[in-house]
Amino acid sequence: MQYRTKMNKTLLRRSAVLLFFGSITCSITAHAQNKDSVLVQQIVKEATENSQLQSLGHQLVDLIGPRLVGTPQMQQANDWAVKTYENWGISARNEKWGEWRGWERGITHIDLISPRVRTLEGMQLAWSPSTNGKTVTAETIILPDVADSIAFKQWLPSVKGKFVLISMEQPSGRPDYNWEEFATKESFEKMKKEREAQTEAWRKRISKTGLTAKTLALALENAGAVGIIQSQWSSGFGANKIFGANTKKVPTLDISLEDYGLLYRLTESGQKPKLSVRADSKERGVVPTFNTVAEIRGSEKPNEYVMLSAHFDSWDGGGGATDNGTGTLVMMEAMRILKKYILILSVPSWWAIGVVKSKD
Repeated sequence: MQYRTKMNKTLLRRSAVLLFFGSITCSITAHAQNKDSVLVQQIVKEATENSQLQSLGHQLVDLIGPRLVGTPQMQQANDWAVKTYENWGISARNEKWGEWRGWERGITHIDLISPRVRTLEGMQLAWSPSTNGKTVTAETIILPDVADSIAFKQWLPSVKGKFVLISMEQPSGRPDYNWEEFATKESFEKMKKEREAQTEAWRKRISKTGLTAKTLALALENAGAVGIIQSQWSSGFGANKIFGANTKKVPTLDISLEDYGLLYRLTESGQKPKLSVRADSKERGVVPTFNTVAEIRGSEKPNEYVMLSAHFDSWDGGGGATDNGTGTLVMMEAMRILKKYILILSVPSWWAIGVVKSKD
Protein backbone atom coordinates (compact mmCIF):
# COMPACT_ATOMS: atom_id res chain seq x y z
CA MET A 1 0.00 0.00 0.00
CA GLN A 2 3.02 2.24 0.13
CA TYR A 3 4.77 4.25 -2.52
CA ARG A 4 6.80 1.99 -4.78
CA THR A 5 10.47 2.44 -3.95
CA LYS A 6 12.26 -0.07 -6.18
CA MET A 7 14.93 1.71 -8.21
CA ASN A 8 15.66 0.84 -11.83
CA LYS A 9 19.45 0.49 -12.04
CA THR A 10 19.58 0.96 -15.80
CA LEU A 11 17.47 4.11 -15.57
CA LEU A 12 19.71 5.50 -12.85
CA ARG A 13 22.86 4.86 -14.87
CA ARG A 14 21.41 6.35 -18.04
CA SER A 15 20.14 9.38 -16.14
CA ALA A 16 23.57 9.82 -14.59
CA VAL A 17 25.29 9.69 -17.95
CA LEU A 18 22.88 12.22 -19.45
CA LEU A 19 23.37 14.54 -16.50
CA PHE A 20 27.14 14.26 -16.73
CA PHE A 21 27.06 15.17 -20.41
CA GLY A 22 24.85 18.19 -19.70
CA SER A 23 26.85 19.29 -16.69
CA ILE A 24 30.27 19.30 -18.30
CA THR A 25 29.36 20.78 -21.69
CA CYS A 26 29.94 24.40 -20.68
CA SER A 27 33.39 23.62 -19.22
CA ILE A 28 34.90 21.47 -21.92
CA THR A 29 33.82 23.31 -25.06
CA ALA A 30 37.12 25.26 -24.98
CA HIS A 31 39.12 22.04 -25.22
CA ALA A 32 40.37 20.50 -28.41
CA GLN A 33 38.06 17.88 -29.86
CA ASN A 34 40.38 15.00 -29.03
CA LYS A 35 40.65 16.11 -25.41
CA ASP A 36 36.87 16.43 -25.20
CA SER A 37 36.47 12.88 -26.46
CA VAL A 38 38.95 11.48 -23.94
CA LEU A 39 37.36 13.31 -21.02
CA VAL A 40 33.83 12.36 -22.00
CA GLN A 41 34.85 8.74 -22.50
CA GLN A 42 36.44 8.66 -19.05
CA ILE A 43 33.36 10.14 -17.42
CA VAL A 44 30.99 7.78 -19.24
CA LYS A 45 33.20 4.82 -18.31
CA GLU A 46 33.22 5.88 -14.65
CA ALA A 47 29.43 6.30 -14.67
CA THR A 48 28.74 2.95 -16.29
CA GLU A 49 31.53 0.75 -14.90
CA ASN A 50 32.12 2.21 -11.45
CA SER A 51 28.70 3.62 -10.58
CA GLN A 52 28.08 4.28 -6.89
CA LEU A 53 24.34 4.77 -7.39
CA GLN A 54 23.30 1.38 -6.04
CA SER A 55 25.40 1.81 -2.89
CA LEU A 56 24.21 5.39 -2.38
CA GLY A 57 20.62 4.31 -2.97
CA HIS A 58 20.93 1.55 -0.38
CA GLN A 59 22.28 3.97 2.20
CA LEU A 60 19.71 6.68 1.57
CA VAL A 61 16.55 4.72 0.75
CA ASP A 62 17.03 1.49 2.73
CA LEU A 63 19.06 2.54 5.77
CA ILE A 64 17.76 6.08 6.33
CA GLY A 65 14.46 5.72 4.54
CA PRO A 66 11.79 8.37 4.00
CA ARG A 67 12.69 11.99 4.70
CA LEU A 68 9.59 13.68 6.03
CA VAL A 69 10.38 17.27 7.00
CA GLY A 70 10.64 17.59 10.77
CA THR A 71 11.53 13.95 11.43
CA PRO A 72 14.80 12.49 12.76
CA GLN A 73 15.25 10.73 9.39
CA MET A 74 15.36 14.09 7.62
CA GLN A 75 18.16 15.30 9.88
CA GLN A 76 19.94 11.97 9.51
CA ALA A 77 19.78 12.31 5.72
CA ASN A 78 21.18 15.85 5.85
CA ASP A 79 24.11 14.69 7.99
CA TRP A 80 24.68 11.63 5.76
CA ALA A 81 24.87 13.80 2.64
CA VAL A 82 27.45 16.12 4.23
CA LYS A 83 29.57 13.19 5.39
CA THR A 84 29.36 11.50 1.99
CA TYR A 85 30.51 14.65 0.19
CA GLU A 86 33.36 15.13 2.65
CA ASN A 87 34.51 11.54 2.09
CA TRP A 88 34.84 12.46 -1.60
CA GLY A 89 36.92 15.52 -0.74
CA ILE A 90 34.05 17.92 -1.48
CA SER A 91 33.25 20.78 0.88
CA ALA A 92 29.68 20.48 2.20
CA ARG A 93 27.47 21.99 4.89
CA ASN A 94 23.90 22.08 6.21
CA GLU A 95 22.31 25.52 6.02
CA LYS A 96 19.28 26.25 8.21
CA TRP A 97 16.35 27.56 6.16
CA GLY A 98 13.54 27.59 8.69
CA GLU A 99 11.56 25.53 11.19
CA TRP A 100 8.89 22.87 10.90
CA ARG A 101 6.58 20.72 13.00
CA GLY A 102 8.69 17.93 14.50
CA TRP A 103 7.12 14.47 14.36
CA GLU A 104 8.36 10.89 14.59
CA ARG A 105 6.53 7.86 13.20
CA GLY A 106 6.05 4.78 15.33
CA ILE A 107 4.37 1.42 14.77
CA THR A 108 0.83 1.30 13.38
CA HIS A 109 -1.15 -1.86 14.09
CA ILE A 110 -4.73 -2.29 12.83
CA ASP A 111 -6.75 -5.45 13.53
CA LEU A 112 -10.29 -6.40 12.60
CA ILE A 113 -11.51 -8.31 15.67
CA SER A 114 -15.21 -8.73 14.81
CA PRO A 115 -17.09 -10.35 13.07
CA ARG A 116 -13.84 -12.21 12.36
CA VAL A 117 -10.17 -11.72 13.09
CA ARG A 118 -7.85 -10.28 10.47
CA THR A 119 -4.81 -8.02 10.66
CA LEU A 120 -5.36 -5.17 8.19
CA GLU A 121 -2.76 -3.51 5.99
CA GLY A 122 -2.57 0.16 6.87
CA MET A 123 -0.62 2.96 8.50
CA GLN A 124 -1.23 6.33 10.08
CA LEU A 125 -0.75 9.41 7.94
CA ALA A 126 2.18 11.77 8.37
CA TRP A 127 1.88 14.08 11.38
CA SER A 128 -1.04 12.02 12.69
CA PRO A 129 -1.82 12.13 16.42
CA SER A 130 -1.16 8.86 18.24
CA THR A 131 -3.36 6.66 20.39
CA ASN A 132 -1.21 7.76 23.37
CA GLY A 133 0.39 4.38 23.94
CA LYS A 134 -2.95 2.59 24.18
CA THR A 135 -4.91 0.22 21.96
CA VAL A 136 -8.26 1.71 20.96
CA THR A 137 -11.13 -0.69 20.20
CA ALA A 138 -14.29 0.58 18.53
CA GLU A 139 -16.90 -0.05 15.84
CA THR A 140 -16.83 1.57 12.43
CA ILE A 141 -19.31 3.91 10.79
CA ILE A 142 -19.51 5.25 7.22
CA LEU A 143 -19.85 8.92 6.37
CA PRO A 144 -23.52 9.08 5.27
CA ASP A 145 -25.05 10.56 2.14
CA VAL A 146 -27.06 13.35 3.78
CA ALA A 147 -29.34 15.91 2.18
CA ASP A 148 -27.35 18.95 3.27
CA SER A 149 -25.11 20.45 5.96
CA ILE A 150 -28.03 20.72 8.41
CA ALA A 151 -28.71 16.99 8.12
CA PHE A 152 -24.97 16.32 8.53
CA LYS A 153 -24.90 18.26 11.80
CA GLN A 154 -27.88 16.24 13.02
CA TRP A 155 -26.05 13.00 12.18
CA LEU A 156 -22.69 14.09 13.61
CA PRO A 157 -23.27 12.85 17.21
CA SER A 158 -23.44 9.31 15.76
CA VAL A 159 -19.66 9.22 15.39
CA LYS A 160 -18.94 9.35 19.12
CA GLY A 161 -16.75 6.42 20.13
CA LYS A 162 -16.39 5.13 16.56
CA PHE A 163 -13.90 4.97 13.69
CA VAL A 164 -15.33 6.90 10.74
CA LEU A 165 -14.79 5.70 7.15
CA ILE A 166 -14.51 8.73 4.85
CA SER A 167 -13.38 7.22 1.51
CA MET A 168 -15.33 5.65 -1.32
CA GLU A 169 -15.12 1.89 -1.76
CA GLN A 170 -13.23 1.31 -5.02
CA PRO A 171 -14.99 -1.13 -7.40
CA SER A 172 -11.66 -2.62 -8.51
CA GLY A 173 -8.04 -2.60 -7.45
CA ARG A 174 -6.78 -3.31 -10.95
CA PRO A 175 -5.24 -0.36 -12.80
CA ASP A 176 -6.81 0.55 -16.14
CA TYR A 177 -3.94 -0.86 -18.21
CA ASN A 178 -4.55 -4.28 -16.66
CA TRP A 179 -8.27 -4.12 -17.42
CA GLU A 180 -7.54 -3.17 -21.02
CA GLU A 181 -5.17 -6.11 -21.38
CA PHE A 182 -7.35 -8.84 -19.90
CA ALA A 183 -10.97 -7.65 -20.03
CA THR A 184 -13.31 -7.33 -22.96
CA LYS A 185 -13.79 -3.80 -24.24
CA GLU A 186 -17.38 -3.87 -23.06
CA SER A 187 -16.58 -4.90 -19.48
CA PHE A 188 -13.75 -2.37 -19.24
CA GLU A 189 -15.98 0.47 -20.41
CA LYS A 190 -18.75 -0.65 -18.03
CA MET A 191 -16.35 -0.67 -15.07
CA LYS A 192 -14.99 2.78 -15.95
CA LYS A 193 -18.48 4.25 -16.29
CA GLU A 194 -19.58 2.81 -12.96
CA ARG A 195 -16.41 3.98 -11.21
CA GLU A 196 -16.77 7.51 -12.59
CA ALA A 197 -20.38 7.61 -11.38
CA GLN A 198 -19.37 6.37 -7.91
CA THR A 199 -16.54 8.88 -7.71
CA GLU A 200 -18.83 11.77 -8.61
CA ALA A 201 -21.46 10.56 -6.14
CA TRP A 202 -18.87 10.41 -3.36
CA ARG A 203 -17.60 13.88 -4.22
CA LYS A 204 -21.14 15.17 -3.84
CA ARG A 205 -21.51 13.25 -0.57
CA ILE A 206 -18.55 15.12 0.87
CA SER A 207 -19.74 18.42 -0.58
CA LYS A 208 -23.19 18.13 1.02
CA THR A 209 -21.60 18.15 4.48
CA GLY A 210 -20.65 21.76 3.77
CA LEU A 211 -17.07 21.03 4.85
CA THR A 212 -13.66 20.68 3.25
CA ALA A 213 -11.42 17.65 3.79
CA LYS A 214 -9.64 19.49 6.61
CA THR A 215 -12.71 20.85 8.37
CA LEU A 216 -14.51 17.50 8.00
CA ALA A 217 -11.75 15.71 9.89
CA LEU A 218 -11.83 18.32 12.65
CA ALA A 219 -15.62 18.14 12.90
CA LEU A 220 -15.54 14.35 13.25
CA GLU A 221 -12.90 14.34 15.97
CA ASN A 222 -14.59 17.18 17.84
CA ALA A 223 -17.82 15.15 17.78
CA GLY A 224 -16.05 12.30 19.57
CA ALA A 225 -14.78 10.00 16.79
CA VAL A 226 -11.86 7.87 18.01
CA GLY A 227 -10.18 7.87 14.59
CA ILE A 228 -10.56 8.62 10.89
CA ILE A 229 -10.19 5.82 8.31
CA GLN A 230 -9.46 6.51 4.65
CA SER A 231 -8.08 4.72 1.59
CA GLN A 232 -6.41 6.96 -0.98
CA TRP A 233 -5.72 4.64 -3.88
CA SER A 234 -3.00 5.61 -6.36
CA SER A 235 -4.71 3.78 -9.29
CA GLY A 236 -1.89 1.22 -9.25
CA PHE A 237 -1.58 -2.34 -7.95
CA GLY A 238 -1.33 -2.35 -4.16
CA ALA A 239 -0.26 1.28 -3.78
CA ASN A 240 -1.98 3.97 -1.71
CA LYS A 241 -0.86 7.55 -1.25
CA ILE A 242 0.17 8.35 2.31
CA PHE A 243 0.00 12.11 2.81
CA GLY A 244 -0.66 14.23 5.90
CA ALA A 245 -3.35 14.03 8.59
CA ASN A 246 -5.86 16.83 9.22
CA THR A 247 -6.81 15.69 12.71
CA LYS A 248 -5.36 17.25 15.86
CA LYS A 249 -6.40 14.81 18.59
CA VAL A 250 -7.21 11.39 17.08
CA PRO A 251 -5.30 9.28 14.54
CA THR A 252 -5.99 9.33 10.81
CA LEU A 253 -5.30 5.94 9.22
CA ASP A 254 -5.00 4.84 5.61
CA ILE A 255 -6.02 1.24 4.89
CA SER A 256 -5.16 -0.62 1.68
CA LEU A 257 -7.80 -0.87 -1.02
CA GLU A 258 -8.66 -4.54 -0.46
CA ASP A 259 -8.88 -4.31 3.32
CA TYR A 260 -10.75 -1.01 3.21
CA GLY A 261 -13.27 -2.57 0.83
CA LEU A 262 -13.80 -5.44 3.26
CA LEU A 263 -14.28 -3.05 6.16
CA TYR A 264 -16.65 -0.84 4.16
CA ARG A 265 -18.86 -3.74 3.04
CA LEU A 266 -19.09 -5.18 6.54
CA THR A 267 -20.08 -1.78 7.90
CA GLU A 268 -22.55 -1.10 5.10
CA SER A 269 -24.30 -4.47 5.57
CA GLY A 270 -24.87 -3.81 9.28
CA GLN A 271 -22.31 -6.32 10.63
CA LYS A 272 -20.90 -3.70 13.01
CA PRO A 273 -17.23 -4.54 12.46
CA LYS A 274 -14.93 -3.70 15.32
CA LEU A 275 -11.34 -2.52 15.00
CA SER A 276 -8.44 -2.65 17.41
CA VAL A 277 -5.92 0.10 16.65
CA ARG A 278 -2.61 1.17 18.09
CA ALA A 279 -0.87 4.09 16.40
CA ASP A 280 2.42 5.15 17.95
CA SER A 281 3.94 8.48 17.01
CA LYS A 282 5.68 11.30 18.81
CA GLU A 283 5.33 15.07 18.60
CA ARG A 284 8.75 16.74 18.77
CA GLY A 285 7.77 20.39 18.90
CA VAL A 286 9.20 22.91 16.45
CA VAL A 287 12.50 21.76 14.95
CA PRO A 288 15.05 23.42 12.62
CA THR A 289 15.23 22.30 8.99
CA PHE A 290 18.14 22.46 6.59
CA ASN A 291 19.32 22.51 3.00
CA THR A 292 22.53 20.61 2.27
CA VAL A 293 25.00 22.46 0.02
CA ALA A 294 28.21 21.03 -1.49
CA GLU A 295 30.72 22.99 -3.57
CA ILE A 296 33.58 22.29 -5.94
CA ARG A 297 35.17 25.72 -6.37
CA GLY A 298 37.21 27.03 -9.28
CA SER A 299 39.86 29.73 -9.03
CA GLU A 300 39.86 31.83 -12.21
CA LYS A 301 36.12 32.61 -12.45
CA PRO A 302 34.62 32.08 -9.00
CA ASN A 303 31.49 34.05 -9.94
CA GLU A 304 30.59 31.64 -12.72
CA TYR A 305 29.01 28.37 -11.71
CA VAL A 306 26.91 25.37 -12.66
CA MET A 307 24.22 24.36 -10.19
CA LEU A 308 22.95 20.79 -9.75
CA SER A 309 19.89 20.53 -7.55
CA ALA A 310 17.32 18.03 -6.27
CA HIS A 311 14.76 18.22 -3.47
CA PHE A 312 15.74 16.05 -0.55
CA ASP A 313 12.55 15.63 1.51
CA SER A 314 9.82 13.08 0.84
CA TRP A 315 6.51 11.83 2.12
CA ASP A 316 7.00 8.82 4.37
CA GLY A 317 4.61 6.18 3.04
CA GLY A 318 7.58 4.53 1.31
CA GLY A 319 11.34 4.93 1.12
CA GLY A 320 11.26 8.15 -0.88
CA ALA A 321 13.14 6.65 -3.86
CA THR A 322 11.26 8.50 -6.57
CA ASP A 323 10.38 11.46 -4.34
CA ASN A 324 13.13 12.50 -5.02
CA GLY A 325 15.77 9.97 -4.00
CA THR A 326 16.70 9.15 -7.60
CA GLY A 327 17.23 12.80 -8.48
CA THR A 328 19.31 13.37 -5.36
CA LEU A 329 21.46 10.31 -6.00
CA VAL A 330 22.15 11.17 -9.64
CA MET A 331 23.10 14.71 -8.64
CA MET A 332 25.45 13.44 -5.92
CA GLU A 333 26.97 10.88 -8.29
CA ALA A 334 27.60 13.66 -10.82
CA MET A 335 29.44 15.64 -8.14
CA ARG A 336 31.52 12.59 -7.21
CA ILE A 337 32.62 11.99 -10.80
CA LEU A 338 33.27 15.65 -11.52
CA LYS A 339 35.46 15.80 -8.41
CA LYS A 340 37.34 12.70 -9.49
CA TYR A 341 38.10 14.14 -12.93
CA ILE A 342 38.36 17.82 -12.02
CA LEU A 343 42.15 17.82 -12.38
CA ILE A 344 41.82 16.66 -15.98
CA LEU A 345 40.19 19.96 -16.90
CA SER A 346 42.82 22.37 -18.13
CA VAL A 347 40.66 25.41 -17.31
CA PRO A 348 40.57 25.67 -13.49
CA SER A 349 37.39 27.76 -13.43
CA TRP A 350 34.94 25.03 -12.47
CA TRP A 351 32.53 25.77 -9.69
CA ALA A 352 29.86 23.11 -9.28
CA ILE A 353 27.33 23.39 -6.52
CA GLY A 354 25.31 20.38 -5.46
CA VAL A 355 22.26 21.40 -3.51
CA VAL A 356 19.85 18.96 -1.92
CA LYS A 357 16.92 21.04 -0.78
CA SER A 358 14.73 20.12 2.14
CA LYS A 359 11.62 21.55 0.53
CA ASP A 360 10.72 23.11 -2.82
